[in-house]
Amino acid sequence: MTPSHVLIAGAGPVGLVSALNLAKAGISVTVFERHIAPQEDLRASTFHPPTLDLLARFGLTEELVSQGLVARYTQQRDRKEGLIAEFDMALLKGETQHPFRLQCEQWKLNTLLLDRLALLPHVTILMGAELQSVDQDVDSVTAKVKIDGKIENFTGNYLIGADGASSMVRQSLGIEFEGFTYPERFLSVSTDFEYADHLPKLSYVNYVSDPNEWCVLLKVPTLWRVLFPTRLEETDEEVMTDESIEARMQNLLPKDTPYNTVHRTLYKVHQRVAKEFRRGRVALAGDAAHINNPIGGMGMNGGVQDAFNLSDKLIEILTSGASPDLLDRYERQRRAVAIEYINANTARNKKNIEERDPQARQKTQSELRAIAASPSAAKDYLRKTSMIDALERAESIA
Repeated sequence: MTPSHVLIAGAGPVGLVSALNLAKAGISVTVFERHIAPQEDLRASTFHPPTLDLLARFGLTEELVSQGLVARYTQQRDRKEGLIAEFDMALLKGETQHPFRLQCEQWKLNTLLLDRLALLPHVTILMGAELQSVDQDVDSVTAKVKIDGKIENFTGNYLIGADGASSMVRQSLGIEFEGFTYPERFLSVSTDFEYADHLPKLSYVNYVSDPNEWCVLLKVPTLWRVLFPTRLEETDEEVMTDESIEARMQNLLPKDTPYNTVHRTLYKVHQRVAKEFRRGRVALAGDAAHINNPIGGMGMNGGVQDAFNLSDKLIEILTSGASPDLLDRYERQRRAVAIEYINANTARNKKNIEERDPQARQKTQSELRAIAASPSAAKDYLRKTSMIDALERAESIA
């Protein structure tokens, strides 16, 4: 076994950030990815300020900014009432090096990470490599991986499970994934229609409440993305027809000609947190450890923050002789954030945006207006929604 060798399941942003951080510290890394090519996932597209601060360690933030859109403002809107409250992220100056949201597709980060990892001789990335099981003893961990139809064994000091919501690492260890699945599915539609020309004062990030069909309207460099809930009685096939997609788009903003949709995807949404983030020499991160609804853009960001926290601790263990018990602190820190901040806030976001009780809706909107009108209250609100509070909460846990 090569000294200081970490195995990583999953070549998404969480696995690749972990790999780059470890490799920069001189630790050998082997990454297994079940897909045969990098995935251009069109769902995650928001980078929060503390995530940009962390990625700046590798010089990645400036490159991402050049490929994305800097969103200074976020808006809470209502389908009938229009703009309810606008929040200026410039209020976060002094709290972060990047007082804005960056609207940029997740796959662009993956591409930058893969380019950097390709330059490091002690990094191996195996595509089309499907993890089958994980075994460990007091000295090492072994991953059984299927490559080209054959089973191969890889042994390392530690293994990071960053292999997504259906994590084989988590399943192999028998770790419970506590929580629930929403009964409705979420539909994401990308279009080249320019909403900003038709909706006054529209920002790049908009949460649009409605008792019947809320939506999230986000801009990325070349497209607008619209996220809708679906009705329980609709089948997947019915939701994805051209007619159904067009009806939803027209209901949001009627126009004389049909919408040109570039991409559409339908998926189930969960609020779940793994009962354990660490077992022996194996640790979970990102969607393998916690999943949530996308309202607020906290999933990928929380995962990348997991990756830095976990890989920093592995570096201390493998290069400085720190106790492996340091991984228990990773679990305490990041599991608390997953429960108290990521899952709690995204669940609250969904409840508020879909609220049907008129009095409750009016109360929420009045509160948002009052918060936006107060610089100090707005700053506190932005610290929470941009995950600055979450990162500081993690650091406070011993």
